[in-house]
Amino acid sequence: MNSARWLPLVVAWPMFLQNLDSTVLATALPSMARSLDVPVLHLNLAITGYLLSLALFLPVSGWLAERFGPKRLFCLAIGIFTLGSMLCGLARDLPELVACRLLQGMGGAMMVPVGRLILLQNVKPLEMIRAMVWFTVPGTVARLAGPLVGGVIVTLVSWRWIFIIQLPLGMLGVFLAWRMLPEDASGPDRHPRVPFDAMGFAMLSSGLLAVISGLELGGKGLLSPAATMAVIALGLWALWSYRRHSSRAPHPLIDLRVFGHFTYRTAIVGAVPLRIAIGAAPFLLPLLMQVGFGLSPVQSGLLTFAGAIGSLSSRTTVSWMLHRFGFRAMLIAATLASSVCYVGYGLFTARTPQEVMFGVMLLGGLCNATAMVALNSLGYSDIPREQASHATTAATMVHQLSMTFGVVVGSTLLALASRLRGGPSAALQASDFSFVFFAIGSLTTLCVLGFRRLKHEDGAQMRGD
Repeated sequence: MNSARWLPLVVAWPMFLQNLDSTVLATALPSMARSLDVPVLHLNLAITGYLLSLALFLPVSGWLAERFGPKRLFCLAIGIFTLGSMLCGLARDLPELVACRLLQGMGGAMMVPVGRLILLQNVKPLEMIRAMVWFTVPGTVARLAGPLVGGVIVTLVSWRWIFIIQLPLGMLGVFLAWRMLPEDASGPDRHPRVPFDAMGFAMLSSGLLAVISGLELGGKGLLSPAATMAVIALGLWALWSYRRHSSRAPHPLIDLRVFGHFTYRTAIVGAVPLRIAIGAAPFLLPLLMQVGFGLSPVQSGLLTFAGAIGSLSSRTTVSWMLHRFGFRAMLIAATLASSVCYVGYGLFTARTPQEVMFGVMLLGGLCNATAMVALNSLGYSDIPREQASHATTAATMVHQLSMTFGVVVGSTLLALASRLRGGPSAALQASDFSFVFFAIGSLTTLCVLGFRRLKHEDGAQMRGD
């Protein structure tokens, strides 16, 4: 079997686990609240705790991979995540659940960036597009299938099974990684052991913790607007301080000079609006189907699963299209098409035939997946090998912040639309979602401003030109 197929699938397995976990958990919160006898709002701590642990350990993942070897760390990270999942399923109360979610986050923080690093180190440039096609599919499928899986599990068995099912999946991931991934380099081929940048770690981790906690807690109404802005501002100040620190430190934890590569900067920073939209949609669509249209969790999951089918179908066309038209044209076309699809979601009503909704969401999944494959391929096209760990860690940090911000943007706009229609105490209606999806669709088009600056020859080594 071609390494450009099986290697991406193995290293993308953690993205499947992580995205499935987060989306299934959101569906199961009401059942968990009844079982643990706590208000459902308090269970937000389980989600926030995971994200905070993720923020704390993300910055150090690249250094650990260079220090101990990416394959060893990758397997250990999946093991830690899986152990945390199993313990979550056995938790007897909310404090135990939050503690286990912190353990999960520790593993989750290291799985994805190290997986990307392994991919960059072992896939040839000419095979990278095909590899990224396979790499992006599992996570997208899990994110869109999560509501369906969660609805089925909560309906048929217990919420505890949303965590327990991670045990065999995680063990399979460790087995496949240990058997199939290339061995870590040893002896003189190992990367030199650089000293740990403790000051940089403190700045980065505290900055990420503050920004993500501010977005999460403020977005859920657990902090006042003033406190939210203060926490986020503190986090941004810490991240800005790290930028100055990294330019002077001999061995920064994450070398921000990777953003000096134009294609990397365009693919990571320039695509933030699209990633925000991709983060918001899996949160908004199940709400629209269930709250707006009155569908059951299973019915909602069956409809939104169309996006996963669209994502899967992209692998049959995206490689050929990138070779034929180039990254610039494909990114602009896929972004604009994604924007149109988000606007299309806003036109859904309870009278819209479900076949039409399914088709639009299928097309949206196809367009989003095409854009993500192109971005993930182009972004690393000019990154030297010695900067690969810095590039993958920084990209994962930006991705996580964008996805978190996407949920916050979606929930904030939804609350604003409801308040404008019926006042502070108004219940959500289907019409409120139209405003949100129109806004997200408009936001997505901002990516085109950056993509237009790309040249046709950018990423040529990936296309074999």
